[in-house]
Amino acid sequence: MGEDNKLVIPVERVQQVIYLIRGQKVMLDRDLAQLYGVETRILNQAVRRNAERFPLVIPSDLKFSKNVYSFTQEGIAMLSGVLRSPRAIQVNIAIMHAFVRLREEKAFGVKPSLLTGFRFQRF
Repeated sequence: MGEDNKLVIPVERVQQVIYLIRGQKVMLDRDLAQLYGVETRILNQAVRRNAERFPLVIPSDLKFSKNVYSFTQEGIAMLSGVLRSPRAIQVNIAIMHAFVRLREEKAFGVKPSLLTGFRFQRF
């Protein structure tokens, strides 16, 4: 197995770079690029080349500065189809876990570490 298959990114590391901008939880292109192990310009170029995956109708990528892009959870999920590598898959899994933990923390009012291993069901 290659080095990428052993990559594990702590959810806590991902949570440190999730920001609240205009009421949306987002990640910045530079932070995503660092996690994915690519240059920011390469990540943005891949997004531009696959613009149909990032429709402007839904807020999957909010542009709040001339050179910095932010991505919601939905936009980040689309990155796995654009950045095709074993590392990209593992990074996306870690990012999705981080967003879920933040939602659970807000919903249940407890630290995410206390929620680990529990599944919540709606009755």
